[in-house]
Amino acid sequence: MRKRRKKPQQQKKQAFNPEVKPEMEDIPKNTKLAGKRLMGLLLQQKWALLIILLAAVVSSGLFAVTPIIMGKALDQLIQAIRANGLGGSYEQLAKIVGLPLLLLALAYLIGAAVAFVQEYTMASVGEKMALSMREKISEKITRLPLHYYDANETGEILSRTTNDPDKIAEILKTGALQFANALCNLVFSVVIMFALSPIMAVIIIATMSLSVFATKAISQKTLAIFAENQKVLGELNGKIEEYYTGNLIIKSFNQQDMVTQTERELSERQYQANKKSQFVIYAIYPAIRFLTQLSFVVTAIVGGIFAINGSMTIGTVQAFLQYVNQIADPITQASYFINSMQAALASAERVFEFLDEAEELPETSNPIAITAPDGAVAFEHVRFGYKPGQLLMQDVSFTVRPNEMVAIVGPTGAGKTTLVNLLMRFYELEGGTISVDGIDVKKLSKSGLRRMVGMVLQDTWLFKGTIAENLAYGKMDASREEIIAVAKAARCDHFIRTLSEGYDTVISNEEGTVSQGQMQLLTIARAMLANPALMILDEATSSVDTKTELEVQKAMVQSMKGKTSFVIAHRLSTIKSADLILVMNNGTIVEKGTHQELLAAETFYADLYNSQFNHLVG
Repeated sequence: MRKRRKKPQQQKKQAFNPEVKPEMEDIPKNTKLAGKRLMGLLLQQKWALLIILLAAVVSSGLFAVTPIIMGKALDQLIQAIRANGLGGSYEQLAKIVGLPLLLLALAYLIGAAVAFVQEYTMASVGEKMALSMREKISEKITRLPLHYYDANETGEILSRTTNDPDKIAEILKTGALQFANALCNLVFSVVIMFALSPIMAVIIIATMSLSVFATKAISQKTLAIFAENQKVLGELNGKIEEYYTGNLIIKSFNQQDMVTQTERELSERQYQANKKSQFVIYAIYPAIRFLTQLSFVVTAIVGGIFAINGSMTIGTVQAFLQYVNQIADPITQASYFINSMQAALASAERVFEFLDEAEELPETSNPIAITAPDGAVAFEHVRFGYKPGQLLMQDVSFTVRPNEMVAIVGPTGAGKTTLVNLLMRFYELEGGTISVDGIDVKKLSKSGLRRMVGMVLQDTWLFKGTIAENLAYGKMDASREEIIAVAKAARCDHFIRTLSEGYDTVISNEEGTVSQGQMQLLTIARAMLANPALMILDEATSSVDTKTELEVQKAMVQSMKGKTSFVIAHRLSTIKSADLILVMNNGTIVEKGTHQELLAAETFYADLYNSQFNHLVG
């Protein structure tokens, strides 16, 4: 089980306060900007959007003329009945309604074919949009500084990078298509209504305007609701990820009931937030339909009066009644899209906020390449803090010659891991310089610098794959012979061969195929295969038993041969042979020297060593 180590700069999440209104917690800050950026991504597929728009125009145009065709057929039928009574032949009936029925069939068939093309194209646009966002997210992840991951929960990041793009794509694939068709239907229907009877058109539009005001009133409530839903979902994902990872600790301390209660509370909050967001999306349907039925009744009454007065035919009245429905549906669909779009914009802004996060400092334009590194390292007046204005390291200076072993010791939180992280440029300095072979690391490319360094961490991490693939992670083109040779040097060849598939055994960090000590040996072998000039071993034996520790130490000695090495040690008896011992406390180096030199005086190191020795003796 991989242990999660909280960094000093990790910020605690604000606890949920039920008295705080949702709209105050996470309202999208600039929906216009989010919409503009979203449109910019959509316009990258302008030809597909043009096809969708043309299809909407054609299908809506055909749909808009069908009431006129039916109205003309109805008027002709009424005229025939008035002229001949109800005793007309089927031939006469077919002559009257045959052509209109044929035109209606053609209109519906062509409209269906165009709608198919439109649906297919829109599905492609939505998925390409999601793909584009995920590609940008993937690129961004590699450029974010380490402190971003320290300050943000994994579940929250996952929510922004997976759930939010999916929500945007889903709303675009369904809502945007409906909106395009609705807009075209609305325009065609209004134009034809004014052409038939401006007075009736004005009456219908006036009654329909109530729907517009209702839509606006509802949409104003939706932004905060959707933002709160996504925020709670991110918190829920974060807790789930944390509890899955720390399952062993939870059971060890009998905290299952507490975890269950916390998950229930978060799940209930997410349920309430999602229920509220779904309600505001779908509640608009009955509200708008009630208002449109009111328009239908008004149109029927006014149209009936006009028909009685002889100023309008019954077929035209029928056409207007159809146009009421044709306008009502687009208004309802547009209202649904407007409300759904609030959710898309809330998700889009969360994604864009992630993409806008400050990145690592850019690489130097002309990086220096060290082709044959010696491994000399120098820290000169290094200053660093995880937060602006709060320095952890004030003035750290020391020099390491090639092939020397440097031990870094000190109490928990002294800054030992921070020191080697600065060497790897995981964080940027606030002052001073770090150099390798006399060259400032800022003048090197980060990839070039990290190729020179091999790291073995206290928290071992193996990816799901074969043992051979994990060992070759730092040298992907390594041959099987090289992999076996380095496994033997790292004291792990013997146990690998006892596994069912040997080097082809599939393992992962979460499975129990290999023990903690065996995982540690594999990580040492992985670092050795990369053949770096510098080795960093961060408390590599702290999680293993005494017998396994001896094996790990032998592997560590082998891995450090001919290399400059930094060893972070919690057991001081293991670093007696170090060429230089750096004693850290409160983020700075308080003492440095050899084991004998530091023990010979009244030093902080001597107190640490003697306390461990006395404890072991006792």
